[in-house]
Amino acid sequence: MSQRVKPRSFGRKRDQRNALLKSLMRSLIIHERISTTEMKAKELRPMIEKLVTRARKDTVANRRIVSTRIGDAAAVKKLFTAIAPRFIGRAGGYVRIVKRAPRPDGRRNAYIAFVK
Repeated sequence: MSQRVKPRSFGRKRDQRNALLKSLMRSLIIHERISTTEMKAKELRPMIEKLVTRARKDTVANRRIVSTRIGDAAAVKKLFTAIAPRFIGRAGGYVRIVKRAPRPDGRRNAYIAFVK
């Protein structure tokens, strides 16, 4: 029997959580490196890697799928023209999470960035 795998909730409802992750994806694509909490970075990694895998093959269908996930035309264009071509020969592992010192409130910080 399969176990129930539940995503991290971040103390938010589903719509708010999806909006947060969508915003983090958009920021990561535009800036190529962002600072966030470690848990948010860990939740973001598989989502962004699936988008980059789709963007490696530039088709109209893939552009539409990625566009619905991100919701920003400039970020989609940058993903398909600047970021995805860098990873054509790579079989995965497009982003790296680097842990940082904890914040004063105890939350652990991390950088998430595309691998050069």
